[in-house]
Amino acid sequence: MFYGAMVWDPWLIVSQIVCLQCLYYLALGLLMALLVGTRVPRLTLLYLFDFATLTPRTTTGCAAFMLYVIERAKKCLDFAATLYIIHLFICIIYGGWPASITWWVVNIVSLAIMSLLGEYLCIRRELRDIPVSRIRASV
Repeated sequence: MFYGAMVWDPWLIVSQIVCLQCLYYLALGLLMALLVGTRVPRLTLLYLFDFATLTPRTTTGCAAFMLYVIERAKKCLDFAATLYIIHLFICIIYGGWPASITWWVVNIVSLAIMSLLGEYLCIRRELRDIPVSRIRASV
């Protein structure tokens, strides 16, 4: 993708947010199925959205998704914060205000890890050398 002048495209931003949110819940659901699903008789949405069930062992990060969906290092913090704010609102609707200090610590640390690792991966991709030899060979 060519990164020239930034063009305001709200549909692209909304679609990136929706895509990242869906990938986050897909990864969280798969991880919960592997870690929690083997120990409980029935896995429900309670394990995704209720703050009382979240422990430090159930955290996930989707920094690799940001590499392919967002593609820009300077946007990683914005999209990671948006993802966790939307998750907070869904948790409030589903189970009330998260009163557990563990929930807050896990989500804030996950936000920091996701944004920093996403920025690192995007910067690594942005700083790759552009192969000029193929362009010269074809001319």
